[in-house]
Amino acid sequence: AWSPRRNLEITVCLSSPEFAHSIRIDGDIILGGLFPVHSRGERGLPCGELKKEKGIHRLEAMLFAIDLINKDSELLPNVTLGARILDTCSRDTYALEQSLTFVQALIERDGSDVRCANGEPPIFAKPDKVVGVIGASASSVSIMVANILRLFKIPQISYASTAPELSDNTRYDFFSRVVPPDSYQAQAMLDIVTALGWNFVSTLASEGNYGESGVEAFIQTSRETGGVCIAQSLKIPREPRPGEFDKIVLRLLETPNARAVIMFANEDDIRRILDAAKRNNLTGHFLWVGSDSWGSKISPVVHQERVAEGAITILPKRASVDAFDRYFKSRSLSNNRRNVWFAEFWEENFVCKLGMHGKRPGSPKKCTGLEKVGRDSTYEQEGKVQFVMDAVYAMAHALHSMHRQLCSGAPGLCPRMANIDGKELLAHIRSVNFNGSAGTPVIFNENGDAPGRYDIFQYQINNYSVAEYKVIGHWTNQLNLDVSILQWTTGSLAHPASVCSLPCQTGERKKVVKGVPCCWHCERCEGYHYQSTEFTCNLCPYEQRPNYNRTGCQSIPIIKLEWDSPWALFPVFISVLGIIATTFVIATFIRYNDTPIVRAAGREMSYVLLTGIFLCYIATFPMIAAPDVVVCSFRRIFLGLGMSISYAALLTKTNRIHRIFEQGKKAVTAPKFISPASQLVITFSLISVQLFGILVWFGADPPHTFVDYGEQRTQDPRNARGVLKCDISDLSLICSLGYSILLMVTCTVYAIKTRSVPETFNEAKPIGFTMYTTCIIWLAFIPIFFGTAQSAERVRTRNN
Repeated sequence: AWSPRRNLEITVCLSSPEFAHSIRIDGDIILGGLFPVHSRGERGLPCGELKKEKGIHRLEAMLFAIDLINKDSELLPNVTLGARILDTCSRDTYALEQSLTFVQALIERDGSDVRCANGEPPIFAKPDKVVGVIGASASSVSIMVANILRLFKIPQISYASTAPELSDNTRYDFFSRVVPPDSYQAQAMLDIVTALGWNFVSTLASEGNYGESGVEAFIQTSRETGGVCIAQSLKIPREPRPGEFDKIVLRLLETPNARAVIMFANEDDIRRILDAAKRNNLTGHFLWVGSDSWGSKISPVVHQERVAEGAITILPKRASVDAFDRYFKSRSLSNNRRNVWFAEFWEENFVCKLGMHGKRPGSPKKCTGLEKVGRDSTYEQEGKVQFVMDAVYAMAHALHSMHRQLCSGAPGLCPRMANIDGKELLAHIRSVNFNGSAGTPVIFNENGDAPGRYDIFQYQINNYSVAEYKVIGHWTNQLNLDVSILQWTTGSLAHPASVCSLPCQTGERKKVVKGVPCCWHCERCEGYHYQSTEFTCNLCPYEQRPNYNRTGCQSIPIIKLEWDSPWALFPVFISVLGIIATTFVIATFIRYNDTPIVRAAGREMSYVLLTGIFLCYIATFPMIAAPDVVVCSFRRIFLGLGMSISYAALLTKTNRIHRIFEQGKKAVTAPKFISPASQLVITFSLISVQLFGILVWFGADPPHTFVDYGEQRTQDPRNARGVLKCDISDLSLICSLGYSILLMVTCTVYAIKTRSVPETFNEAKPIGFTMYTTCIIWLAFIPIFFGTAQSAERVRTRNN
């Protein structure tokens, strides 16, 4: 009899390795197993080449774990575990077809439309009832299978699927895993990238749930954390066309600064990407950061060690199980007949041929059956063996907990466990807590995820050209990386960069490129600006200038006129000559004080005039001395006093001459107040006005110093100086000198009026000449002084 439904109800297990698709081991409780025994087939074939490590090692790990549990008198006493193990051929659609075997016992049978050849109703073979499934390996396979198993409430524990999507407890509520999800892995990889100072990376994913969700988790984590930008995010097609990998490598090269490539890809794609990089002479350019699908596997890097050198990979923390090594090395064709793929493994492992139906028809050597694993072939335990065993033990501990609860500790299966409820078993799975084969706790959170514990490797080539994966750190919620043992090219410890823009130098701010926070242009802080933050330049306070590297501000140096300066030496020299000359004249007058010529010159007024001239010369010294309160006081006093005394004496003289000649035109009597005493009274009365003004100035604005930062505020801040000055404003200066100017102008008026006196009166004309020249000098000085001051102020305002 034949019916389409029979494909779901009956699975024929042929002993021939060529057509075998499952392993069946009887037991009281049957566990399902899904393993990638073969790679994905090409050109329409479901299955390809045998996977010795990822397939056979993992499969044997499940068988070994079941053997240990069945021998354990403490764990599930008098209860035998059986198994139904299927090959997924690394393809999700094929795995889905295969996994229907696990739900056969739960499908309601209807044989009303089926009849045997003799007309009798058919007898259906009773399928095994699978209570839980160990697997699968690839995340895409686990997702596909989980969608079926959850419908029939069959718990599933994966040993290798890490896609973050599987953490969704609303869609994959019967799925658990003993490996951490890629969300932890993505965080660990981001921490590695950050620790190495890389902020501009590309991502590369194999099409499918594992690759795409892994990259998505990395991108999402990098966005939340900040500091790392994605240059490109490329995808490897599930069925790549010829030349596809060369195109991908060349596309990665379009952003040459993004040397770091974050890879969530299967090992076949990794191998072909490395091969494409090698073909395109890009060895040493890319900085590979591989996920756990790369881990510490040898197969992706065989014959392309140089292009893979420096790759940093991550792998859930694991340990080699010594007991499994002893078990696997003892396997032979004679004692391992339960593994229907072991004969094929034997041919692949020892490069020989078994009989007429062997898988290697071209092999020149025949297998003897006496070969030994590890002796006649290389052997290294596959990385996920520990997790396969932990998954089986997690299922066993859950069943043991359920057995104690339902059977009250009675040996063997009690009636209440005849039909195991999947939802109840799932609750026991999520509650397990035991030390796994590596000695680390096996626990699950509310989503069925294991905690994140990773080892970090770097693929290095030592001085003897031997390539190996070297442990460089670990990650358990935070990164612990030993940067000192990193090696990028053979023997080189130089730290490579993967940044969009190099760090700005001190004194430069970052001008970020819009939409790409990791890319920027560096702009120097110019003028009196300093770098206040990474992105801004601020103006220094007015009395400060940027320091040498423009990271802050420092006080502008304060200068004053020094005595050894040429600007001081020349005035001092002139003043000294003037003082000497004036002193000499005064001494001469004193010596010849009573002579007719001195008396005729008006000795009293001459002494006053010489005193004023002497004070004008003395005023040079407080003008040059370092400003302080005393010096500033003397400056105020001497600034106008010397000229006031001089002009007051001259004004009195010219006024006396004018009045004498004017009076002579009217009468013979002499005018009043022309005696020497009267002249002195008039002169000192005029001088007292200046002294009174100085006293008022002292009271209204006491003398003090200030620093003028504007006078020497140059374009280049390095040349800027502050000048220490006395606080004498322009208005105060004019007021102080204004009275002297008034005396000078008045004196000039009288000099003009007395210009026509007789030749015998020899004082009038020299005084007149002096007043004319003095007026011209003052008329030139005032506009020049105020004009330059206003121009300087405009320049300072513009610069600021």
